[in-house]
Amino acid sequence: MAVVIAALLPVFILIVLGVVLRHSLMRLDTQWHGLERLTYFVLFPMLLIQTLVKADLSKVPVAGVGGALLLAALAMSLLCLALRPALARLAIDGPAFTSIFQGATRWQTYVALSVSANMFGDVGLALASVAMVAIIPMVNVFSVAVLAHYASPEKQSARAIVMTVIRNPLIWACAIGLAVNLLHLPLPKIWHEVADALSRSSLAIGLLVTGAGLQLKGLLRPSIGATLGVGFKLVLMPLLALLLAAWFGLSGDSLAIVAICGAVPTSPSAYVLARQMGGDAPLLAQIITLQTILAAITMPIAIALVA
Repeated sequence: MAVVIAALLPVFILIVLGVVLRHSLMRLDTQWHGLERLTYFVLFPMLLIQTLVKADLSKVPVAGVGGALLLAALAMSLLCLALRPALARLAIDGPAFTSIFQGATRWQTYVALSVSANMFGDVGLALASVAMVAIIPMVNVFSVAVLAHYASPEKQSARAIVMTVIRNPLIWACAIGLAVNLLHLPLPKIWHEVADALSRSSLAIGLLVTGAGLQLKGLLRPSIGATLGVGFKLVLMPLLALLLAAWFGLSGDSLAIVAICGAVPTSPSAYVLARQMGGDAPLLAQIITLQTILAAITMPIAIALVA
């Protein structure tokens, strides 16, 4: 447990620092919006490309880790959809349901990659990146489709949903990194020097932005929707992921990576999508904040059970 906490502590310190900076030195929304776009479109994609370019994928159980997390996300998505009639009877409307859905299925990539790298170095970073390749496309498609069906004032066409996913820079970064790795394409030294410099800054800035985006109002009286979103993501999702990982025969570091990726809170980018497509953005902000705070307790437990 001490090793797990030591790996998690720098991550959550950076998130807390983001909260402090948001209310002191950098109070303007435009400052954080610029950092968010820089991280999302440049720094973070470069980290993914460089990690996958340098990874020795022949020595890691790519199919097992990716398969377990992909099936866990799929199972959680289907469970949420199956519970939609029951949630409606609890006075949870369509937009609120989409926030619960996003809160239960999406994951915070900055936290997952940071903890994986802190605990297992380059191998952990490579495995977590592979998990992103498996999860990101599916959860993006599902999130956009659910918002389009249950919340969007204007129904989105299948083409619009597909284009939203295709434009995701993280998906492109994973595809490029894997292609270069598998095809053994040579890259010049200057590429690696620039890419490594940009990659080193991506996780720290991403965690600061995560902290800056947290909404601290109303946390002491969470709604039913927020409680469900937290329980689904921090308790049920790790359980599903670990059961599937055991079924795939994973153990050791690979099993711990699945625990890390399954136990992280949901992505702050889900809030932006909710605002754009008519979801219940305030509810989702509450879910994201509660998950991020409580993950400091639940993540060490989930990881320590298998690490």
